[in-house]
This record gives sequence, C-alpha cells and structure tokens, in this order.
Amino acid sequence: MTELLNKETFLKKVFNYEKNKDWKFKGNLPCIIDFYADWCGPCKMIAPVLETLSEEYKGKINIYKINTEMEQELAAAFAVRSIPTMLFIPKEGQPKMAQGALPKHELEQIINDFLKVKK
Repeated sequence: MTELLNKETFLKKVFNYEKNKDWKFKGNLPCIIDFYADWCGPCKMIAPVLETLSEEYKGKINIYKINTEMEQELAAAFAVRSIPTMLFIPKEGQPKMAQGALPKHELEQIINDFLKVKK
C-alpha cells in the first residue's frame, strides 16, 4: 500500500534536507515518491498502477505519495514544476526524477534497472 508523506515523515524516512546539503537517503528500502495533486487527471490514472506495484514489490520497495497542494515546501525542495512527477530513490546513489504518468511496464523497468529490485 502506498503511504502519504508530509514534511515531517519525509525528513525522517527519506532525506533531511534541512540538516544535510549532500544527498543521504535514510530509508532501508529503495523507494518511489509520487508528487501529485487531487485535481490532477494523470495523477488519478497512475494511482492504481502505483498501488498494484506496491503490492507486487511488497517488502522490496516503498512507494510514497506527496500531495503538492498540502506540501508545497517539499515540492519546491525538489523543483517539482509539473505533476505527476516521480522521484526514484535507490538504496545507494543519487535519486532520479521522471515527469508524467508513466505506464506500468516503464515503471517496472525503472524498478528493475535503476532501483535494482526484482519481483
């Protein structure tokens, strides 16, 4: 199941950008963060795909959602200009961003190739 993050939970579970200038991932599993808004059509289209992926990769990756309307500071911290925007965070290394409602097979390819996670 996807989990909704606010600033406080993001700082604890993902990255404390207030304390660290350099990227330092705090999580114990690779993750995907979906920056979305309730009024966004493409965001609504991708939501069930992310729910399915969170079940299929349960215990292997975490999938988080950040409502850009409620968490404008987080959206600004990652220069989110359009939604949906996804942040892919591997266990080691730098995160990567992608914009738009990616189809499931593309998301699976990123999970396998970039996050280095197999089903």
